[in-house]
Amino acid sequence: MLTGEFRHSVDSKKRIFVPAKLRDELGPCFIVARDIRGPRLKVYSLSGWEEYIAPIRNQERKVAEKALRYLHRNASQLSPDAQGRILLPESLLNYACIKNEAVVVGCSTYAEIWSAELYDKEIESEDSVEICDELERFGL
Repeated sequence: MLTGEFRHSVDSKKRIFVPAKLRDELGPCFIVARDIRGPRLKVYSLSGWEEYIAPIRNQERKVAEKALRYLHRNASQLSPDAQGRILLPESLLNYACIKNEAVVVGCSTYAEIWSAELYDKEIESEDSVEICDELERFGL
């Protein structure tokens, strides 16, 4: 299970460190894709990515092909180097507004990579009472 929050600098070659704890769960090769709901990246193991896109395969072919094309053209299959860093393509860095510092957050079956600035704003705007109410509605 992917958990935790990790802050790392983006080096001059546009690489970021992926913590060993997350690499162990994600495997030697994983998918980094745009989050369709906002300026951040999502990281999936290969099997997690297949599970994520599985519902699309059940759609009408014309719709499925467009959706799969969109998701895959904006995604990268990456492997960490010996130091645990991944080289993020410029297009993904730009989409997520990542410049100097990134935050990697484990979210159970996937991870997110945020611009530190956008992540901090998101966390500051969280309504913990509302979130706790939702969690109680979920039965937690």
